[in-house]
Amino acid sequence: MSLVSLEFEWGTNLDEASNEMRDALGRLSEYFPEDAEDPILFRFSSSMMPIMSFAITAEESYPALQKILEEQFSNRLSRIDGVGSVSIMGAPVREIQVNVDPVKLEAYGLTVEQIGGIIAQENINVSGGTIDIGNHTYNIKADGEFNSSDELKSILISNLGGQEVYLRDIAEIKDTLEKETLDERVNGNKGVRVMIQKQSGANTVKIIEEVKQMLPTIEKNLPSDVTIHLLGDSSKNINDSISSLSDTVMFAFLFVILVVLFFLGRWRATLIICLTIPISLVVAFIYLNLTGGTLNIVSLSSLSIAIGMVVDDAIVVLENITTHIERGSKPREAAIYGTNEVWLSVIATTLVVVAVFLPLTMVGGMAGVLFEQLGWIVTLVVSTSTIAAISLTPMLSALMLRLENNKHTYKGLSIVYKPIDKFLAWLDKAYEKMLRWCVRHKKIVFFVPMVLFVFGMWLFGAKIPSEFMPASDGDQMSATITLDQNLSVEYTSAVARRIDSIVYAKYPQVMLLSTSAASSSSSNVFAAMSTTGSNVINYTFRLTDPADRERTVFEIADAFRADLATIPEIKRSNVSSGMGMMGSGSSVQVQIFGHDFERTNEIATDLMNQFSKLEGARDVRLSRDDMRPEYNVEFDRNKLAYYGLNSATVSSAIRNRINGMTASIYREDGEEYYIKVRFAEEHRASLEDVENIILYNSRVQGVRVRDLGKVTETYAPPTIERENRQRLVTVTVGLGTDVVLGDMVGRINAILDSYPMPEDVYTYIGGDWEDQQESFSELGTLLLLIIMLVYIVMATQFESFVMPFIIMFTILYALPGSAIALWMTDTPLSLMALIAIVMLVGIVVKNGIVMVDYTNLLRERGVSMYDAVIAAGKSRLRPVLMTSLTTILGMLPMAIGFGNGAELWQPMGISIVGGLTFSTFLTLLAVPVLYYIFMGRSERYTARRKARQEKAAEEKMRLIAERESKNSNENQ
Repeated sequence: MSLVSLEFEWGTNLDEASNEMRDALGRLSEYFPEDAEDPILFRFSSSMMPIMSFAITAEESYPALQKILEEQFSNRLSRIDGVGSVSIMGAPVREIQVNVDPVKLEAYGLTVEQIGGIIAQENINVSGGTIDIGNHTYNIKADGEFNSSDELKSILISNLGGQEVYLRDIAEIKDTLEKETLDERVNGNKGVRVMIQKQSGANTVKIIEEVKQMLPTIEKNLPSDVTIHLLGDSSKNINDSISSLSDTVMFAFLFVILVVLFFLGRWRATLIICLTIPISLVVAFIYLNLTGGTLNIVSLSSLSIAIGMVVDDAIVVLENITTHIERGSKPREAAIYGTNEVWLSVIATTLVVVAVFLPLTMVGGMAGVLFEQLGWIVTLVVSTSTIAAISLTPMLSALMLRLENNKHTYKGLSIVYKPIDKFLAWLDKAYEKMLRWCVRHKKIVFFVPMVLFVFGMWLFGAKIPSEFMPASDGDQMSATITLDQNLSVEYTSAVARRIDSIVYAKYPQVMLLSTSAASSSSSNVFAAMSTTGSNVINYTFRLTDPADRERTVFEIADAFRADLATIPEIKRSNVSSGMGMMGSGSSVQVQIFGHDFERTNEIATDLMNQFSKLEGARDVRLSRDDMRPEYNVEFDRNKLAYYGLNSATVSSAIRNRINGMTASIYREDGEEYYIKVRFAEEHRASLEDVENIILYNSRVQGVRVRDLGKVTETYAPPTIERENRQRLVTVTVGLGTDVVLGDMVGRINAILDSYPMPEDVYTYIGGDWEDQQESFSELGTLLLLIIMLVYIVMATQFESFVMPFIIMFTILYALPGSAIALWMTDTPLSLMALIAIVMLVGIVVKNGIVMVDYTNLLRERGVSMYDAVIAAGKSRLRPVLMTSLTTILGMLPMAIGFGNGAELWQPMGISIVGGLTFSTFLTLLAVPVLYYIFMGRSERYTARRKARQEKAAEEKMRLIAERESKNSNENQ
């Protein structure tokens, strides 16, 4: 498929350009043939979501608030590096209104267009050129601009028959505010809303910090009655999540130190291992600096995952070195021989981890956006830790470790190690005893994990629901409320006040309530991002911190939905429990494709009613609005021709008299204000007023609109959506707190399967479900690829096809652990949990590699099969426990999920902790047994084949000897 990319640049009015561009692309798609070989798909994106918003109130200064904010607020904030635009919504706009009396106009034979033209000619500033006077040159300017709006009253309109007619004689001139079309309230007080957008690629947190630093200076220059309220702050959730993850990293670092100190019992050895952590993490910061990355949620979660893994290789190397020292070797010789025994297995485990995490950088879709940085950081950090483990760790061990009795004296602080040493000694004996029992009962140990694996798969399929992304409890909530069509701003505002009173009375958790009733008269970013209209109310709630309230944002949203259901004027509502994808939860979009407008609308309405009855469904709505009643002036073209008029002239005249004609611009103190000419409001209040509009043709013959056609009531069709040049209407189903995405899709599919759909109409489930299926499919394919890569790496390392097969069983042990952990904690299988399962492939096989490699070493030294698996298991017990515990405890804070925004990463922590815990226990018991089974069978097969070969060789030698003996006898 060919791709044509179009890039556009525009000013700060990105919202208006975005809407116009979407409309243009929609119209452009009509010109392409529907039978084209390749479908034509238009994709349009723009960064419009504000990163920060303010609600600003004023009392006496309210009429001049627009000018005040533009000068003191908007202009100054726009100069901050990275700020794309600062938009002001709901501020009063000054306007010079010329409200003419149509009766007087008719009496004097004048028109609105003539008046507008005269005003434009009177309000003009023209350069007259230059003039030389002596040795100097001067500019000449003919300045006829108005110095005061009162000057409009004295404009001479007509001097017909010697009678002077001034503008004040036929019109009322008002220097006032334009008619209010948006009722903006902040905690019940009149106010405006200011939204800040960032430039593409700019740092959100940095911009907001600079805005907050500038605010005190701005507030000093504002009138005393102007108050600024922070409404939305994107950096808060980011900072909260980063703070939570930073704590997780610190806890992980602390747990690593405690685990190593617990098992090794020597501060020198602990220090050697802990030095690996900062050395490895420095590489992550170098990578972020070179790639222009930042310390964000993804990078910090990557460090949290990696910090428990970076010490694994150093633990294996150092533990083997200390074992040699305990046997009497000098530290230098122990460092050389101890490292030489395990360095291949250490490299193999690192290659396995790289084979798991590096492919994450190639995943597409949402998973690729989230985990590309994770893949690179873990790969680089673990690779660096391996290099440090086989170079720095042996060197420091040779210098710092001491050839001592290696027994604690239990004097002073060492007394704490007495129970620890006893426990570890007991653990070694208990494990050896258990391992010997497992080897003797091979069949039980082989089949029990298989049964657990089947049980885990059953849990995934039958008991654990699925969702795309976890929703998080934040401090923001929004709502869009739609009333009946064509309601006035005043009526919509009255309903909004009733809803406001409910919020003030029943929701003390709401710190700030911003209400926008109706829509702004001009295009702005708010209109582009949300549903607007004279019958629409948009709410933004700022709540207290989750830790300071008893109810979650989801519970508050459900309660608010129930209160809205009691208001009869509300036709439909949509309450979002968050701001953005990571907080508002999931939704299901059922797309209905079909060309017949009425048929698809009828089907969509019917399905919407059925979906609304589903358990857990919230805010079920159609993407297609109802047909809006309006009045249409239908012209009789014969009459138009008879009077010498045309549709364009008459339509323009109607617009100028009803909506108004912008005659000129009035300038004052560097600001510009429109001068609008139109009929007075009392003369444009009924259909009769429209029909009585009089126009003049070229013969100066007056003709009324009713003589040119008739005014009829019609219905304006809603906007028609298209995807790949096909008409569609979308039914969106929001999810409540008691249901997850997979369950809701199952209930929706049950309705769709039994629905009598016409042949020319079909449905498709999109939205978050489509994103989930795409991400899950890509991760499933990636999982298979990773398993193949891991097997190839291990087969190359061990030069065997059987040994990697033994180690691959550890993956089967991890899956039921993740399933049980998710099931017990009632956590759905989300994108985060699935990526954790992919990562477990690289984490769990490390323990198996260490055990199998050391068993091979003992076998090469001539130890019997039975003694080798027992000795290798006992020798590798502590390294396996240490490496597993460092990762498990490092992920435990993430699994517990403390701190704001922790809900996003909690499924990942739960899945890794559960899978690794389960896998570690089964690896310690089952891998030695599997090695004994498969390698014992392989050795027996090799021994039998060797015996057969030796027997065949002996038989061959016997035959040769007999033949030689026979030949010798014959020669004699």
